[in-house]
Amino acid sequence: MKIDASLVRKLLDAPSDDTVLVLLEGRAQVVEQAALSSKQYHGAAVLLSRAELVERLGTPSPAEEDVTRLSASLQDAVDKLGA
Repeated sequence: MKIDASLVRKLLDAPSDDTVLVLLEGRAQVVEQAALSSKQYHGAAVLLSRAELVERLGTPSPAEEDVTRLSASLQDAVDKLGA
């Protein structure tokens, strides 16, 4: 699983602050938080919501280098978890 800038950008571009970045079966995915109660997403680990991402970046329209830097930080954190 790879958390790259395009995945972080997909989360930023989501229409709802309730959209989340999750890990499920070794894959990172962007999904609506409401979907997490479905059987399809049973066991998914939430990494970050869109609202949390915007708060961390300080803007809903960050520079691409900021998105790249944050995606690398998320990937590093996941790697350290052994996920």
